[in-house]
Amino acid sequence: MESDFLKPEECAEVDMALLSSKEKFSARLAIYALRVLKQIAGETGLAVAEVSNQQVMDWVRNDQSIQQSIQVDASFENFFTNLVIASLRPLRQIAAESEGAIEQLTVKQVVAWFEKDAKIRRE
Repeated sequence: MESDFLKPEECAEVDMALLSSKEKFSARLAIYALRVLKQIAGETGLAVAEVSNQQVMDWVRNDQSIQQSIQVDASFENFFTNLVIASLRPLRQIAAESEGAIEQLTVKQVVAWFEKDAKIRRE
């Protein structure tokens, strides 16, 4: 995994979206969480929806790019794990609306959902 949380093309996709700063943060987090959850699922043979909180925490604890970037302690591990787990809620909604599995979601689908959700909230 790269030391950057998002790839440049993923950042560009989010930056082009009609979203507030907070909404862009949430979209970026969901995209990153999707990548992390897919990686954990691939390593464990589970579906993304079956990945446990403990498996996410173990991944955060052992990921070299995180270890190199951030001084990791127990409180950060819990915080970051909770961010990734919280991203499952919108990812599940996006997958349900697209009638597919979380594993099959694309960055475009995630960003489009956040745009649609933001528009609904503003109306």
